[in-house]
Amino acid sequence: PGFENLTMGYNKYLRPYFGGEPVQIATSLDIASISSISESDMDYTATIYLRQRWTDPRLVFDGNKSFTLDARLVELLWVPDTYIVESKRSFLHDITMGNRLIRLFSNGTILYALRITTTVACNMDLSKYPMDTQTCRLQLESWGYDENDVTFMWLRGNDSVHGIEKLQLSQYTVERYYTLVSKSQQETGSYPRLILQFELRRNVLYFILETYVPSTLLVMLSWVSFWITLDSVPARTCIGVTTVLSMTTLMIGSRSSLSKTNCFIKAIDVYLGICFSFIFGALVEYAVAHYSSSQKCAAKAPQEGPANELTKEMEEVNIANILNSSITSYKQKISFTSIEISSDNVNCSGLTMKTHEKIKCVLRNKMHRIMGYFTIQNPSNVDHYSKLLFPLFFMLINVFYWAYYLYF
Repeated sequence: PGFENLTMGYNKYLRPYFGGEPVQIATSLDIASISSISESDMDYTATIYLRQRWTDPRLVFDGNKSFTLDARLVELLWVPDTYIVESKRSFLHDITMGNRLIRLFSNGTILYALRITTTVACNMDLSKYPMDTQTCRLQLESWGYDENDVTFMWLRGNDSVHGIEKLQLSQYTVERYYTLVSKSQQETGSYPRLILQFELRRNVLYFILETYVPSTLLVMLSWVSFWITLDSVPARTCIGVTTVLSMTTLMIGSRSSLSKTNCFIKAIDVYLGICFSFIFGALVEYAVAHYSSSQKCAAKAPQEGPANELTKEMEEVNIANILNSSITSYKQKISFTSIEISSDNVNCSGLTMKTHEKIKCVLRNKMHRIMGYFTIQNPSNVDHYSKLLFPLFFMLINVFYWAYYLYF
């Protein structure tokens, strides 16, 4: 039959079954490609083949054949006003002609197919980046016709979507996908909505080779300084400063690709922070050990001169002079022992001391004791313990880190 005869008296501004039951729109999708998934903009760009089927009793004709019409004839027919929810940018391909298909069946069923490239928003939780799994949606909804005029349905359930299981993405693997039928409640009414939901799991191998392995090796490199003597100041300082600067560069590089998502504390940021803390701790460890060693040497140096002089004087002292010394002088010395001040502690029980002097004396003794607790007696032991404690703590933190982000 001629198309002109079918459309004679046809009003494209009125939906099928106008004033009666709603039109059922059966939909199917082919996902041709997902070209990019952006964490910074939180969206993905996909090229899809959207196919919609509905029945228009005004276009019924005799026979069992179907006819493919010129896509420009779509302007003469009623078509559903389907749009992509949360789409930022979309366009219909028009090379070499508009990529649309119209096929008419004898029972009045119309197949309307489009080739669309769209950029759709996808809210992402990057707290476990790069060991994250993101759930994105592609939602189709009627813009003007509510559920009293149009109802949407998937043509064959989950089998209505094709191509998504064959996608090869650079950073992701499609874990699973499923279809849903829902409604969108708006101020102007309740509108039918179709939802394709798919889960994308990020491939972590790239990040292990690019970030995790280099940062771990930098931490291990910082431990080399524990095997170098405290006297080798240039060597140990050079290793500490170099590893700190290298780690800083690695941290900046890892965040450059996600410059717009700095508000998130990601898993990779936590690991780089741990590595930086260990590297910086190794540098501080040498500073503490070297300072303690220099303080110990400084404390020994003044004692050597007076000790030698005292030995010489003792050799010259006559034993007879000691025996003839006055006993009364010893009694006078004993009377003042209650306020005698030693190099380490001060006896503050003297009755002749004023109250504020006693308080100062007690506080001075307390400070000496507290400083004594933090005084390192043998600075070489700092390196000895660090050789064991730094690797042990780093291994324990790694176990907790990977267990938490992979299994929780």
